[in-house]
Amino acid sequence: MESESTSRRETRTGSAFEVLRVFLLLGCTCFGGPIAHIGYFRREFVERRRWLDDTTFTDLFALCQFLPGPASSQVGFSIGLLRAGWWGGLAAWLGFTLPSAILMAGFARIAGLLDNAIGQGLVHGLKLVAVAVVAQAIWDMARRLCADRVRAAIALAALAVLSMLVTVYAQIIVIAGGALLGLMFCRTSTSADARNLSHDAHAFALPRVASVIALVLFCALLVGLPALEALLPGAWMLRVVDVFYRSGALVFGGGHVVLPLLQQATVASGWISANEFLSGYGAAQAVPGPLFTFASYLGWIMSPASHHALGALFATAGIFLPGLLLVIAVLPHWQALRVRPPVAALLAGANAAVVGLLASAFYSPVWTSAVLSAADFAVAVIALILLTRWNVRPLLVVLLCAAAGIVESYVR
Repeated sequence: MESESTSRRETRTGSAFEVLRVFLLLGCTCFGGPIAHIGYFRREFVERRRWLDDTTFTDLFALCQFLPGPASSQVGFSIGLLRAGWWGGLAAWLGFTLPSAILMAGFARIAGLLDNAIGQGLVHGLKLVAVAVVAQAIWDMARRLCADRVRAAIALAALAVLSMLVTVYAQIIVIAGGALLGLMFCRTSTSADARNLSHDAHAFALPRVASVIALVLFCALLVGLPALEALLPGAWMLRVVDVFYRSGALVFGGGHVVLPLLQQATVASGWISANEFLSGYGAAQAVPGPLFTFASYLGWIMSPASHHALGALFATAGIFLPGLLLVIAVLPHWQALRVRPPVAALLAGANAAVVGLLASAFYSPVWTSAVLSAADFAVAVIALILLTRWNVRPLLVVLLCAAAGIVESYVR
C-alpha cells in the first residue's frame, strides 16, 4: 500500500504552473483539429517530456473517443490531472482552450477584415501544417499500436469501414468494433502489456466519491438546466448555458460532429443567421486549439450588445463542462479495469482502430482540404521532414507553413 502511494506521488511531480505553460504553448500552436492535436500531444508528452508512456497515452485517447465531448481536450485535461492533480487538470484545460476561445471571440468582432488574400493564404498554410502533423502521428502510432498482423488487420478494416460508412457516429462505431475484435483476437498479444500495466506508475489518484459526484452533476445539469430555463424564461445566460451544455453532452466524435447540433440550436431557432454561422465555423478550422471553441464565437454573437464577452464565456464553459465531468466520472474505474487482460485486449483492438481512424481523417478532411497543388504537396513534405528528421519545434514549422501559404495566395 505504501509503495502504491509512493508511486502515485512520483507521478505528479510537476506543478500547475508548469502544466499551464506547456498547454498554453500548445493552445497557440495546435492547428488542424482533434486528430492533429493527438499528434501534437504525443510528440510533446510521450516523446519529448515523457510525462506518460505510449500505452497510457493511447489508452487515454481510445477512452476519450468513447465519451461524448471534445476528445483532445479530455485527453489534455487527463494529462494535466496526472501531472499535477486537480489544479493541473484545470491548468491544462485553460491553457489549451483560452487562446482559441479568445481568437474566436475576437473573430466575431473583426470577421469582415480577414476576407482577403493574406487571410486566405494564412488559413491555407495552417492546413498544410496539419497534413505534416497527422502524417507523423499515423506513422508513429501505427508502429506502436499495429505491431502484429491481427492489429494491423483491425486498423485496415477500420479504414475500409470508414470509407463506406456515412454517419455522424461512424467514429464511435468503428472504435467499438475494433474493441470487440480486440477482445476476440488480441488476448495473447496483449497479455504481456497487461502485466506491465499492473505496475504502471502513471496512475490517476482520483477518489471514487469524485467519480460519483461528477456523474450525478452531469445528469443533474442535463435534466435541470431545461427545467430552470422554463421557470426563468427571461434569463438569457441560462439559455446559453443550456444550449451549449446539451450540445457538448450529446455529441460523439469531436468538433466536426457537433456542427449539426449547434446549427439546429442557433440558426434554426433564429439566434444567428446561416451566413454568420458558416463564417464562424470556417474560422474555427483556422485557429489553433479545440474546435469546440466555436461556441465562443456563437456565444458572443448570440448575447446582448453589452454582454458579448459574458455570453462567449458562458457558451464556452457550457460546451466543455459535460465532457470534463464524464472524464472525472470514468477515470477511477478505467485505471482499475485497464490492468485486466480482457480489458487490455479490448483496448488493443480499440487503439488499432484509432490508427485506421487517423488514416481516414488524414485523407479527408486533412489532405483533401489542404493539398490542392504541387506546391502544397512540397510544403507539406518539407514540414514533415522538419518535424521528423530535423526535430524542428512545431511553432517554427507553423510559422514557415503560414508564410508559404501567404506567398502562394499571391502567386496563384
